Amino acid sequence: MLIVSNHIRLPDTEIELSAVRAQGAGGQNVNKVSSAIHLRFDVMASSLPEEIKTRVLALRDQRISSDGIVVIKAQRFRTQEKNREDALARLRELIASVLKTPKKRVATKPTKGSRERRLQHKSRRGQVKTMRGKVTDH
Repeated sequence: MLIVSNHIRLPDTEIELSAVRAQGAGGQNVNKVSSAIHLRFDVMASSLPEEIKTRVLALRDQRISSDGIVVIKAQRFRTQEKNREDALARLRELIASVLKTPKKRVATKPTKGSRERRLQHKSRRGQVKTMRGKVTDH
């Protein structure tokens, strides 16, 4: 059971973990030991609340496929168990990042003084630009 918050817990059956061979340097050992962990989590088929599902899917994260499946590859550590913990921690972090409801933005009006300053600045710039015109002799 993956505990994300006090209210959200994901059963182990919803998280698919598989051991794969790690990439990169590691000598002869890397060719025979599957120490990296491939985590797959289907957001739509999960027991997450609908609101949180939509927020997770709305994230602009490369780990979330177009089908709504979160794919995390953990290969930071040399042992399979540490990589498993790392993958689960990263999934927990991803889901926890959308738990807080974003604040609604309140539109504000510009103050009278700021409007006047903007118009004064515009007229000053306009005068500067008209002065750049051709000079004519009278």
